[in-house]
Amino acid sequence: MMSIIRKAGFVAAGLLLAFSVSAQEGHPLKGSWIGEWKGNQASGDFLFLVLDWDGKKVSGTINPGTDDMVIKAATLNPDNWTVHIEADGKVKDKAVSYTLDGKIVNLELPSRSIVGTWKSQNGGGALEVVRQ
Repeated sequence: MMSIIRKAGFVAAGLLLAFSVSAQEGHPLKGSWIGEWKGNQASGDFLFLVLDWDGKKVSGTINPGTDDMVIKAATLNPDNWTVHIEADGKVKDKAVSYTLDGKIVNLELPSRSIVGTWKSQNGGGALEVVRQ
């Protein structure tokens, strides 16, 4: 009888550990993302996103620092894991608006990616960022 109780205790402890590890992962978009928005002559090819989730909405910054762009709108469609991000900023003292559209790939991995496209009034191209 003790053996059954002990086994049940180990199973319960294992389930709690697995749940706590998966619970730490958080929202699929939350975190730092590094990659490229290819062909972006105005801001350069490399891209850094910092995204947060407050329980209701996604917020964040594109390329934090002196040329940061605050994300004004971001949505995630969990039916097909598509992402839409809009941000406004300035590049060389000129206003610019960006739209990033993509799909989360390798969702189950901590190093998931968003693969898609970006566009602005200055052009557009391929987008790929990897969560760090």
